[in-house]
Amino acid sequence: MSHNLRIAVADDEPDMREYFQRILPTLGHSVVSAAKTGKELVADCLSHHPDLVISDVKMPEMDGIDAASEIYRQNPVPVILVSAYHDPELIARAEADHVMAYLVKPIKNADLEPAINLAMRRFAQFQDLRKEAADLRQALADRKIIERAKGVLMKRANLDEQDAFRRLQKLASEKNRKLVDIASMIVTADEALDLK
Repeated sequence: MSHNLRIAVADDEPDMREYFQRILPTLGHSVVSAAKTGKELVADCLSHHPDLVISDVKMPEMDGIDAASEIYRQNPVPVILVSAYHDPELIARAEADHVMAYLVKPIKNADLEPAINLAMRRFAQFQDLRKEAADLRQALADRKIIERAKGVLMKRANLDEQDAFRRLQKLASEKNRKLVDIASMIVTADEALDLK
């Protein structure tokens, strides 16, 4: 169960904004913004940093899908889209990775709480996967630099691969630096020596 979330809502219909402001606190959440337009929602999210956004799709100035994309670019946050429409084009546009649920009006209380819980869980899983992918990319980039540095040491100091790696480890230990930092310095120094 997701409790005590700070939620930004947006709908051009006053009765829908009032509905969210009335219902969400009964589910244990606070409404930090109740915007009338997509542009107002984007501005409110920049200043209030909500945990979740629930937005209507069809709104003046900027629709909910474009607003959700803009908000996500500036501060990743899960989004639940709400619409009276469920045509395939809207759903296709709503399939961005930050849109975690799509509810069709009229919204029932029984649908809202599970959608919020699912959206928060899925978003956390996506964020974990993104971090894992970024960590793997960084590890691969570090490995490439370390391999290049080993190659430099093998060539310049006439070492075999194992001794070159041990030399890198020893330097990193002596200098109290990360192995990749030492490797990067060696590669940079080698490039400087090869300048003509």
